[in-house]
Amino acid sequence: MGVLVLAATPIGDPQDAAPRLATELAGADVIAAEDTRRLRRLLDDLEVTPRGSITSYHEHNEQSRTPELLDRLRSGDRVVLVTDAGMPSVSDPGYRLVTAAVAAGLRVTCVPGPSAVLMALAVSGLPVDRFCFEGFLPRKTGERARRLGGLADEKRTMVFFEAPHRLAETLSAMAEAFGSDRAAAVCRELTKTYEEVRRGGLAELADWAVEGARGEITVVVAGAPAVSSTVEEVLPAIQQRVAAGERLKTVCAEIAAETGLSKKQLYDAALAARQR
Repeated sequence: MGVLVLAATPIGDPQDAAPRLATELAGADVIAAEDTRRLRRLLDDLEVTPRGSITSYHEHNEQSRTPELLDRLRSGDRVVLVTDAGMPSVSDPGYRLVTAAVAAGLRVTCVPGPSAVLMALAVSGLPVDRFCFEGFLPRKTGERARRLGGLADEKRTMVFFEAPHRLAETLSAMAEAFGSDRAAAVCRELTKTYEEVRRGGLAELADWAVEGARGEITVVVAGAPAVSSTVEEVLPAIQQRVAAGERLKTVCAEIAAETGLSKKQLYDAALAARQR
């Protein structure tokens, strides 16, 4: 039986490539690449001449190409899978092939290497003892709001990927869901010439992003603060501020940011109290 090798590629600087990456690319029977042109540039950077064949493997053909690669593995070939940057199957093609190989009883291993998730966490200045990776958020406003609403009480530091043209809108949605002052870091072009890490509250970062940000973006957001109050304890303060003329939605958002309580729970409790 052959071996499926998931090979991490540099997220920017080619010098970050693990020495073993060059060895695997040179000796593979077949290299499955998300973008064969980018692979050839990487081969040139690493001064590697592969002895095996190169085939494309991306989101549009992975369903049809997976059986072909499984046949190669069953025949004893060493199949190396690479994506444009980072580790295959982490928000990139590869998961389908890995699950199929595991189900077939085939060996799966990997070449460790650069990770935008871990690097962004390390430089963010936010807690890294516990974290979760959320990948890309839904593009549609309603779906994104629901996803973020479900994460409002998440205590772990959260890591997201985002496209540059959606960054400002996403940060604004995060500020709405998590509170405008929730600490975060926007990391762009990691390991590249114009690497930048911008830290601050979500609302502040959203204002900055309106001017436009380029390159690969990773967003790190602090988890929800420990709850020191209950909904029942803060409800009178909400009612008092609303009676004084403030908008219920705004008051709930601010108190949620201060206490770590769920904005939705505060809002629902205030509405229920009105009907008593």
